Amino acid sequence: MRKASKIICPVERAAKIVGSRWTALIMRDLLLNPSRRYQDLQNSLAGIPPNTLSDRLKLLEENGIVERRFYELHPPRAEYVLTEKGRELGPVIRAMRDWGRKHP
Repeated sequence: MRKASKIICPVERAAKIVGSRWTALIMRDLLLNPSRRYQDLQNSLAGIPPNTLSDRLKLLEENGIVERRFYELHPPRAEYVLTEKGRELGPVIRAMRDWGRKHP
């Protein structure tokens, strides 16, 4: 019997990261724009609660999908960029877009 804390199925592992509400849209924005500031994402994703955006960005950062880069230290200001691992999700997000266009 498998432990509840360990995910073995690769689809389940990927869904745990990118399957949460708003995450695919954050990924879409980062794929379309190489670097995005928090406020840029907040403006682009109309309706996303600020705490949800923060939580999703932290999840993506913890999983090596995005990297937070500081462009100003006082006060601290950061932008978010996709890592190589994150850019590898591009075909998945594009496939979702294409499927959504085909099946409105």
